[in-house]
Amino acid sequence: MPAPTCFSCHKTRAALRRPRSGQALCGSCFCAAFEAEVLHTVLAGHLLPQGAVVAVGASGGKDSTVLAHVLRELAPRLGITLHLVAVDEGIGGYRDAALEAVRSQAARWELPLTIVAYEDLFGGWTMDAVARSTAGSGRSRSCCTFCGVLRRRALEEGARLVGATHIVTGHNADDMAETVLMNFLRGDAGRLARGGVLGSAGEGCALPRCRPLQFASQKEVVLYAHFRHLRYFSEECVYAPEAFRGYARDLLKLLEAARPSAVLDLVHSAERLALAPAARPPPPGTCSRCGALASHKLCQACALLDGLNRGLPRLAIGKGRRVLQVEPPQPGNPSLVTSDPVAPPGPCPCKHPKDETNPCGNGGDRAGTTCVSQSALSPVAE
Repeated sequence: MPAPTCFSCHKTRAALRRPRSGQALCGSCFCAAFEAEVLHTVLAGHLLPQGAVVAVGASGGKDSTVLAHVLRELAPRLGITLHLVAVDEGIGGYRDAALEAVRSQAARWELPLTIVAYEDLFGGWTMDAVARSTAGSGRSRSCCTFCGVLRRRALEEGARLVGATHIVTGHNADDMAETVLMNFLRGDAGRLARGGVLGSAGEGCALPRCRPLQFASQKEVVLYAHFRHLRYFSEECVYAPEAFRGYARDLLKLLEAARPSAVLDLVHSAERLALAPAARPPPPGTCSRCGALASHKLCQACALLDGLNRGLPRLAIGKGRRVLQVEPPQPGNPSLVTSDPVAPPGPCPCKHPKDETNPCGNGGDRAGTTCVSQSALSPVAE
């Protein structure tokens, strides 16, 4: 049976049928419709004002590649300036190839590119070093937790470095639906309360962020890249298979097979979610160490680094954060934030009594660490 005529132009044979609307479109009309929908999302949400200097989070993958290309096409109509910002997480055998794809895109589209690295920003820590540290504590599955928080901070620093006024990321509808599912499964009311909006307005010292592809399905992102002949890096991160997100993704695929609108339904449900007053998170304060927005004494990034530098990475995740305290570095010890991740062990500087039957609660008398009661070291559920 021959392909039907394009629903839009009525001239060319259709090349695809849109997954949600069912419209049969040729490649050119599909790409035009996709770009128009992204433009509508930006304008209707007042996401990017005229004159904005926009830092595009560029990973080299399909989502950030499509986002950068679409915004480059729309930039004259929106009156914005684009600057690609890539983050080098320090993942051997993976990130180098992805960054090469970003450099190729920047050169092809004549867009400025800035690369910031975890190792430079976080006192020598790379994701490979984090993975080695968490593997020893039975927390290897938490690598994506560390990486997501640190990458967000790194992108913020990179955007400030280039003088950006706004940050955009390539999260699509499937990504957002997975996040909603994960937050429900974890019972994370705080993230559920703010998970459905198109971005953040930039409270405190944070730059405004938005997700122009939030209502675009992953399938259509891939189709757009195909019809626009966009090259992107498609390898999965070496730490991704153990991530909790993978279970949410598998569940979402089952839901979508039974109900095709499940992805957008989840995204929109997060927009309309109402929490009881007692469940609403308190207004954010500021991190006592770096000044970023935080719901505790330390922001997530500082708390994670603090746990890593104490040699107790699990303290920074979930319930373990309750025992993190803000303490000035002890005399003669390096800063808890910038200390060398491979510093040799030394005597614990705390004043807790210690002997063979009552060892220090940190379990290893590691330099720069702080004693924690043994009850605080109980395993935390993923």
